[in-house]
Amino acid sequence: MAGTPSPTAVSTRQQRLAELARQAPQLGFTTLNHHLDLPWLLEAYRRTRKDGAAGVDGQTATDYEVDLLGNLRGLLDRAKSGTYRAPPVRRVHIPKRPGTTETRPLGIPTFEDKVLQRAVVMVLEAIYEQDFLPCSYGFRPGRSAHQALRDLWQQTMQTHGGWILEVDIRKYFDTLDRAQLRSLLRQRVRDGVLLRLIDKWLCAGVLEEGRLSYPDAGTPQGGVISPLLANVYLHYVLDVWFEREVKPRLRGRAFLIRYADDFVIGFTDAGDARRMQEVLPKRFGKYGLTLHPDKTRLVPFVRPRQRRDGAARPPERPGTFDFLGFTHFWGKSRQGHNVVKQQTAANRLRRAIGTIAAWCRRHRHRPLVEQHRELSQKLTGHYRYYGITGNANAVVAYYLRVTEWWRRWLSRRSWTGRLSWAGFKRLLGRLTLPAPRVVHSVLLT
Repeated sequence: MAGTPSPTAVSTRQQRLAELARQAPQLGFTTLNHHLDLPWLLEAYRRTRKDGAAGVDGQTATDYEVDLLGNLRGLLDRAKSGTYRAPPVRRVHIPKRPGTTETRPLGIPTFEDKVLQRAVVMVLEAIYEQDFLPCSYGFRPGRSAHQALRDLWQQTMQTHGGWILEVDIRKYFDTLDRAQLRSLLRQRVRDGVLLRLIDKWLCAGVLEEGRLSYPDAGTPQGGVISPLLANVYLHYVLDVWFEREVKPRLRGRAFLIRYADDFVIGFTDAGDARRMQEVLPKRFGKYGLTLHPDKTRLVPFVRPRQRRDGAARPPERPGTFDFLGFTHFWGKSRQGHNVVKQQTAANRLRRAIGTIAAWCRRHRHRPLVEQHRELSQKLTGHYRYYGITGNANAVVAYYLRVTEWWRRWLSRRSWTGRLSWAGFKRLLGRLTLPAPRVVHSVLLT
């Protein structure tokens, strides 16, 4: 937009704030809202997705842009003066997996709310990125699930496996204690304007099927600021506690890998692992969180011993565990060494195939070129996430099932009721689907 400051200017201000936070790790920032000016909100608008669903007011990004500067000035005035009222979040339920009635709630803020939340996140992120520990990967700039998976692979290889505590927090985003969150936030953020805005978002309410409710716990999933608040909460509840209080008391080595509310803890000493399994529910209980009793378990994961002939010694066969959509297990490299392998979790593969099957059924009457374009995008997206070293078989299996479901539902379009493989191969010759490929490499020696 002509006449407006460049994103570089805002980025420079973020860097200065980050440097101050890094130099003073115990400082509680009392004045932060001066960063929320028109250039800052313009950059927040630029970083906000424009293709998301509309909130309770029905306003889209296109609508908001008609008078962008006027809308942002009004938003800024209300945010600074304390007259901003956070609108309720529109809640919808999306299926957790095809073929089941189980759903996951998703909150949809208004577009203006997303812009203001993004602006506040840009302030808080500059501070908390200096505090967050290396074990945390979820919803952080420059960090990804694949980095978490690589770290987990390296740690388990270095420690020869040991024992893995696989943890599941029950309804984390719905049960997060707001009073505890406010207290934790004040350790670093004491600016009244920002804290007031965060409190308004936490208490904004949820509109679902025409009914407005006000949950007394949790942070709405789908909000721009929710992932950051969730990370702040577990930073203090888990990460810092584990690093500063737990690890110094352990007999052996230990590591923590966390992606948002999904995490695993590895131990070289079985006694340490068992004590942690007993202590962790009590620690989380102090902060209003509970662990799922059936999904939280201790897995023996010691590297298999080898006889002189190279065979593994029974009965010390290690278990397996799931993390970030992959099953982790001990296997053999091409050179015959014991290595940790990562393979698409069976339930994730079934879910992905089921999603494709349902999509092919719903869209079988669309033009073939359109179907091919979207299926290609879905395959490419799957490869980008699951295409890692050692997972080629699962990726190929996904590709084969996608092509099979596409042929099966295209057959329903034909008056003969069947599309032969020969005819389908001719179709694939014209509309080639992306071949399976490994995107992320790990050296398995």
